[in-house]
Amino acid sequence: MKVFSVAGFHHTGKTTVTVELIKELKKRGYSISSIKDIHNENFTMEKKGSNSWKHAQASENTVIARGISETYQIWNKQLTLNEMLSHLDSDFVIVEGMKEVALPRIICAIDEEQIKQLVDGTVFAISGIYANDHDKYNNLKVFHSTDQIKELTDLVIQKVFPVLPLPNLECCGECGMNCREMVSGILAGRNSREDCKTDRNLDIQIEVGGKDINIVPYVQKTLKDIIIAYVKNLKGYQEGDSIDIKIRD
Repeated sequence: MKVFSVAGFHHTGKTTVTVELIKELKKRGYSISSIKDIHNENFTMEKKGSNSWKHAQASENTVIARGISETYQIWNKQLTLNEMLSHLDSDFVIVEGMKEVALPRIICAIDEEQIKQLVDGTVFAISGIYANDHDKYNNLKVFHSTDQIKELTDLVIQKVFPVLPLPNLECCGECGMNCREMVSGILAGRNSREDCKTDRNLDIQIEVGGKDINIVPYVQKTLKDIIIAYVKNLKGYQEGDSIDIKIRD
């Protein structure tokens, strides 16, 4: 699954760019999901006092509200990016916002001052209101959100790669860099997606509910050593045997 972000300050054109990219990628035959990060402490999809709201208040756990044309799943917590992605299955996921995660990014801005605050090696294009009067910022191409959406989509397809398994700054570091540095390296051509060590040559693999769980190499090794230490005392085990464990609640 390929994931990228459209990031920037409020009222810079992020939603316009996101929607136009969704439409153009869909037109080209890709399946698309999107995530909208909302910075409003009072935001809720639920109407206070509704029956499903009462369910959520009582359980303080996940509630599914099914209607005739829509179904909502409501979590009583903020999910991480990985937790959200685990529920999606698309060719591309566009994240509007979430400047802190290590994803390839398109920046939306009004002026150069905003760009200077946001630009780093994870940025591969600029759009938004700034594109009304500019076509370039240093070595970055600036794309108008409607007139040049086909060219911007071409660049997305060219640049965006399968999401890193731990797209944050507190990642494993097994590759010698953090995830933001890895994203920058891949976009610049210094690294490849295969340089990430967390989801390659796994010592141990865990599935929960049929989905692979990403585990940093140190934890893989520790968990593997613990399991083998127990299992090798069981009758019938021979060194080098593969071990499959299934746990059902």
